Amino acid sequence: MEQFHEGNAWRLTGFPVLLVEIVLVIWLILQRGGLAGLVLASAIVVAALLAAGFFVVQPNEARVVVFFGRYAGSVRQAGFHWTNPFTVRRRVSLRVRNFSSDKLKVNDASGNPVDIAAVIVWRVVDTAKALFDVDDYAAFVAVQSETAIRSLASRYPYDSTDAGITLLGNPEELATDLRQELEKRLAIAGVEILEARLTHLAYAPEIAQAMLRRQQAEAIVAARQKIVEGAVGMVRMALEQIAQANIVEFDEERKATMVNNLMVVLTSDQATQPIVNTGTLYA
Repeated sequence: MEQFHEGNAWRLTGFPVLLVEIVLVIWLILQRGGLAGLVLASAIVVAALLAAGFFVVQPNEARVVVFFGRYAGSVRQAGFHWTNPFTVRRRVSLRVRNFSSDKLKVNDASGNPVDIAAVIVWRVVDTAKALFDVDDYAAFVAVQSETAIRSLASRYPYDSTDAGITLLGNPEELATDLRQELEKRLAIAGVEILEARLTHLAYAPEIAQAMLRRQQAEAIVAARQKIVEGAVGMVRMALEQIAQANIVEFDEERKATMVNNLMVVLTSDQATQPIVNTGTLYA
């Protein structure tokens, strides 16, 4: 397949050509009779052809010039221009555009269905590619953007307690990843990606409540692990300090009882009620 690259089309500033045509029309009006009539008819045809070559380019706009089926170049300079009147001049907007995707339901890397959406900021940078390498560049951007969003969501888990990139916890990394993938997909259409960012991310409604309970359970387990780690350290420290200070000597059975009591006090969800036994040491 032939690959197109943008080039500059041949053109003239339109005002001098317009002046020539006005002079030609005035001269035509002054001509009469015989040979002058033939000249008049010929000049009318020439004036009509010249008039067909005028076109205007607005700011942040380009005109793609096609001459009998061949790409002749593009005109980006804003203003009034004239070119070969036998060419076709197609308008292409160079303005920045937004594409906001619909909410897409995709399975993440863990197989859980999530709803995801993104906004893509883009613009055309190569008018030849945009017009000739794809059928409809705006529709092409929409389809490829949704495909890239689905691909991104399927590569990462929604959330995870393990270290790693997740959809929920790494928005900046995901934005960079999505932009790079879109640049690869849309390079063929001459489109530049200015920004790509997720605008919506949530578990699908059918599993949202179950996943919320799972997250709560994971948070409770993680908190319990921290509490137990801290309690074990405190018990070890208490036993070592009692032994170093020679406050009292414990046999293995009493040491186990003390450890059990301390662990219950330190890891309990509710305040514990102490029971004082005054006869244990003298039994």
